[in-house]
Order: sequence, then structure tokens, then C-alpha cells
Amino acid sequence: MAAQTGKRQPNKRSAGLLLYRRRAGMTEVLIAHPGGPLWARKDDGAWSIPKGLYEAGEDAEATARREFAEELGSPAPHDPVVELGDVRLASGKVVTGFAAEGDLDAAGVVSNTFEMQWPPRSGRMQEFPEIDRAEWVSPDVARVKLNPAQAAFVDRLMEVLDGDRPPQT
Repeated sequence: MAAQTGKRQPNKRSAGLLLYRRRAGMTEVLIAHPGGPLWARKDDGAWSIPKGLYEAGEDAEATARREFAEELGSPAPHDPVVELGDVRLASGKVVTGFAAEGDLDAAGVVSNTFEMQWPPRSGRMQEFPEIDRAEWVSPDVARVKLNPAQAAFVDRLMEVLDGDRPPQT
């Protein structure tokens, strides 16, 4: 909320893609750890699905696919996606999630970068990867490692894969 005007600021919106694969009868999901010094020592609750901001009028699925490619250095699968709905982060940001089946060499992830002043108040700008690593994990591990709000995407995906609800493509 804007303190001076009393008007509510619009919430930022992001869209992301949760990649999943099936191996030996088990489902794994690909999660990404944010790069940069502010996240270096954070683990549980700090991971994310590859995602990025989009503006009103932009297509959420197209944004999710674009951000997947930018953050992981590999194109998103071309197959239809499963819509996972929205979640609201503690920051107020709304994330729209999609899921797609595919495979990716997590060790080969090459992310785009961002620039920030580091160390703080040093006047020195440094470049960091948006994603410093990605890992294939079980749904149970993903629920622990992901930002708590984003864990709902794993639950929704598993409902679809377990046949509890039809995919929305």
C-alpha cells in the first residue's frame, strides 16, 4: 500500500513452469535456487520454479516458457502444459504456474544474469546468475525446498498425475 496516497499498488505478477519427469515409476520435479549473495546460504523454503514477471496483457504461459529458457538456458518443452493456477507469495506477488513433462540436464543449467551493488554501499556493481543451480527432486523434497506458497504447485501437479483431476491444457 502506498503510504502517501493511500492507494493500493498493483501486485506484481509472475508466471513459471514446473518441469516434471517420470523415472522408474517415480515423479521428479525440477526446482531452481536463486543466485546472488542474498540467497547463497539459504536452502529450505528458498527455491523456486523458473519464473518471471509479466505485464497486464501479456500471456502468462508465453511468459512462463520465456522465463524458463532465460533462467535455465534451455527451451521449455513444446508440449501442452498443465495449468496449476495461482499462488500468492508472502510479498504479495501472484505467481501463475504451469507444468510440463520433459527432461533437462540440471548440471548444465546456464542462467541469465542480473547486476546489483555488492557488497552493500560499496558502489561496486557485480553480476550474478538469476539461478545458480537446478536440481531434480522428489515431490516431498520439493515441498520443503520451494518457497512455501509455491509448494502448492507440486500438490496440484501430483493431483493431476495421480488422476484426481483432468489436466487443463
